[in-house]
Amino acid sequence: MKIIRAEKYGFCAGVRIADKKVKKFVAEGGSDGQVLGQVVHNERVVQEMEDMGVPTVEALGDARSGTIVFSAHGVPPSFHDRARSQGLQILDTTCPFVYDIHEEADTAVEQGAHLVFIGALDHREVVGYTHDRDPATYHVLSTLEAAEKVDWALYESVMILYQTTLNAEDYNDVASFIESRCAGARRADTICYATKENQDAARALGNNPEIDVILVIGGKSSANTRHLWEICRELKTSYLIQGVLDILPEWLAGVSVVGVTAGASTPDYVIDEVENRIIEICGVDPSTVERIRPGERKPAGHRLAAH
Repeated sequence: MKIIRAEKYGFCAGVRIADKKVKKFVAEGGSDGQVLGQVVHNERVVQEMEDMGVPTVEALGDARSGTIVFSAHGVPPSFHDRARSQGLQILDTTCPFVYDIHEEADTAVEQGAHLVFIGALDHREVVGYTHDRDPATYHVLSTLEAAEKVDWALYESVMILYQTTLNAEDYNDVASFIESRCAGARRADTICYATKENQDAARALGNNPEIDVILVIGGKSSANTRHLWEICRELKTSYLIQGVLDILPEWLAGVSVVGVTAGASTPDYVIDEVENRIIEICGVDPSTVERIRPGERKPAGHRLAAH
């Protein structure tokens, strides 16, 4: 039997940093902390934080005294002042790339551009970009139907930005339509490099003729994990799971090679658990299983480019 992990998978640098920051806070005696929204979109990580005494609160007003953790997805800039006015200390774990996009959006507005955020209106990352802005200065949309309802001729310049966890190819029709209706429209490259790497690696996994089935591991609220699954299932029989409890034995019946990938919020230990469960279900001697694993992802710089 063989288990092949994708060349790139799991924790991105931003999520790994967020995870480490919260654990360091606790290890150094931090107490009375809470996270605004899930620190990352993975239920196991959220539960781990709660077990360490850092529970999740859904609104800033729900935070008690102590320290508020701003998640990797970021928050509206005004939340920093609001937190301080409530007497809270701030532990900011916002991904540096998300801060880059805040800056890119601010610069575009200063230059007279109308903003378009392609993504989910209620996703915390998108809320962070839009909450403090005048609604007249931006649109949030994700479908061609929504784009067709806007009179883009009203805007001399438009800057298109993507929620970092999306697959940009899935929304090319939306961006292309806007560009066809506004000569001054341009796109900013705001898909996270780790998201791109994971998606490319998932596609390669799906195209591997050796592999019989693929398991995609991640939180149920993780957008980037769902996109990985969507890529894989177009190429190969694929299942989206949160962890070992979701694996059905019939998925592995007669299977000799299993592909494994995971979203950017999935801890390494969850991936290890899944691999061990695959071996257990298949009833093979672990010492005979060939496990193919790539090297660890190295952090990369974040750079935005409009095109």
